[in-house]
Amino acid sequence: MWGSGAIWAILRRPRLWGEAVRTVGALSPRGWWKTRPFIPRPDPTYLAWRVATAYGSDSAEPTAKDIVEYLEWRQRYRAATGKGAALG
Repeated sequence: MWGSGAIWAILRRPRLWGEAVRTVGALSPRGWWKTRPFIPRPDPTYLAWRVATAYGSDSAEPTAKDIVEYLEWRQRYRAATGKGAALG
């Protein structure tokens, strides 16, 4: 699973911890806590679309580096624009 490599990459960068939490919250469907497994997770259909638009295939596996760069971009974007967590 591509997520485990990303988790380790993020854990090594404490400055991204808050952004990672904001991103999971922003990408998770509203009311995620109402259905099992009670864990905030991005909608699989939306995630497949994001991967397909970035890599040309929904079966591509983003690298940990790509995910870290995405979080860094979100962090810079929010700082530059003053936008909150509502960025997907």
